[in-house]
Amino acid sequence: MKKHVLTLLMSTFVLSLTAQKVQWTSSTESKKWVQEKAPEFRNSVNESSAKITIYPNDTLQQMNGFGACFNELGWDALQAVSEQKRNTIMNDLFSKEGVNFTFCRMPLGSNDYSFNYYSYNDVPEDFEMKNFSIDRDRYILIPYIKAAMKVNPNLKIWASPWCPPIWMKVNNHYAMGASSPVKNMDKGMIIENNATAFKMENRYLQAYALYFSKFVQEYKKQGINLSYVMVQNEPIYQPHWQSCTWRPDDLAFFIGKFLGPQFQKDTLATQIWLGTVNSGDPNFTRTILNNKDAAKYIKGIGMQWDAKHAIPAIHKEYPNYPLMQTESECGNGEGTWKFAEYTWSLINQYISNGAGQYMYWNMVLEKSGVSTWGWKQNMMIAIDMKTGEVKYTPEYYLMKHLSHFVLPGAKRLNTSGGNEHLAFINPDGTKVVILVNTESADKKVNLVVAEKSVELTVKANSFNTLTWR
Repeated sequence: MKKHVLTLLMSTFVLSLTAQKVQWTSSTESKKWVQEKAPEFRNSVNESSAKITIYPNDTLQQMNGFGACFNELGWDALQAVSEQKRNTIMNDLFSKEGVNFTFCRMPLGSNDYSFNYYSYNDVPEDFEMKNFSIDRDRYILIPYIKAAMKVNPNLKIWASPWCPPIWMKVNNHYAMGASSPVKNMDKGMIIENNATAFKMENRYLQAYALYFSKFVQEYKKQGINLSYVMVQNEPIYQPHWQSCTWRPDDLAFFIGKFLGPQFQKDTLATQIWLGTVNSGDPNFTRTILNNKDAAKYIKGIGMQWDAKHAIPAIHKEYPNYPLMQTESECGNGEGTWKFAEYTWSLINQYISNGAGQYMYWNMVLEKSGVSTWGWKQNMMIAIDMKTGEVKYTPEYYLMKHLSHFVLPGAKRLNTSGGNEHLAFINPDGTKVVILVNTESADKKVNLVVAEKSVELTVKANSFNTLTWR
């Protein structure tokens, strides 16, 4: 009897696959978000075409959402357009019909896309956090986040600091200054060689743990529940904007002895993640995860930039930790299709090695993309603040090809491998394949699923998403 039931189920799957048309959306530099003619699965496989095999019953990591970062300069750029245009942009980013971002980042205090330096408590030696305040955020970041939540009420938020209050740093400055000169910063204040820039006295560590806790609690009062906090943005980088380096054993000490116990004492539901790790050396992450005091509080790992080289080892050695790519590389303001293809290579690298979330950087910026400290960077949507003209960049469409279709709770599917595709199955059973052609000529591809295939002619330099039930 069981054999007959199994045969019936397999027959039903094959028949549905045979009859099911593939929904195919493609984008090229000249023609974006085009609905292509839907092909059908067939019994034969054309062996002369490139073959990609999808294994629909072999699931890998869970996907928990795609997103980007809320920054002050992004909200400022949005104020330069009409309310109607602003609403359209927010819908294009957060609605199910748009990019459908579901899990986004924010800075805990200021960063290089804030208007200027600030923290939530700039009163020196206020160890009890009596002067802690998020008042500044009420006028900039909170309206930005709430505008997004108005479109997607289920939007989740996580946060990380670029820098603690400067009275907690050994150089009493927001920057580190090793990469280039910093205005009003004496050369003697520069910190190099990734030495810990935080004052490692217990009173400062305890105050900083309280700082994190108050941040989570104050945001909750504003109707924004932080899903995660990550302890430090890029702890091995010494730039000329907000930053703070940490040696890994010092970071583990802070998490295990101060931050974790503070969150436990205050019964916070917000998770503590290790991140955002930017070291390409897995030993940085290993040192912290192998610290028993810290490890019992760490619920996941966020990785960015050079950590793309470390993620294969970390995923293999610590398979029980969920992973997130926390900041897509920003470029230098190119905004080109070629750079979008490079971003695809990063997406493929991280997700193929276990990342269950992928974060773009700035969603919206003034068209030059210049940070407060002079670095031109890419964005998804560029706004001319003089004319009000709005431009959607290639990376907008790349992120839409993923986040619009791959829903929270989806599982990545095992495939025959390669850097030109990723495959998923959504909670409702919909299969999704992202297929990218970075070559300058059209390419024929056979997508093979359960001994059925569909043949596609994929356009040169194109992003493609295919879905079927």
